[in-house]
Amino acid sequence: MVKHGALSKSHVYKLLRSKDARVRRAAFTLLETSNPRLRRNSELFIEITRFIWDANPSYDVYREFTKRHFQARYKVHELIGARLKIEKQKQQSAAAEELTGNARGCEGGFFQRLFLRPSRS
Repeated sequence: MVKHGALSKSHVYKLLRSKDARVRRAAFTLLETSNPRLRRNSELFIEITRFIWDANPSYDVYREFTKRHFQARYKVHELIGARLKIEKQKQQSAAAEELTGNARGCEGGFFQRLFLRPSRS
């Protein structure tokens, strides 16, 4: 999860949407200091870049942030692996929610559904 210091998420979004590069850099610094594992954890890097992209979908802002962090020398396969892992977790949580939703919709217990005889017309 992306931590954003003592500021609210919406306030950090406003900072990232700013036209002033100094304000955006301050937001980047806030995100970096609030997430000290950023330089070592490629999954967190992907999560923060998504956070930034959601706040301001601009390639210039994205480039501005990634330029600061490609000094960390992430390997491409680590970034791809992190992205795939995040997507797999989302799919699994969505599947689990779907299963619990289906279980709630069925009336009766397991054995009632199992031994229920179909009606013959």
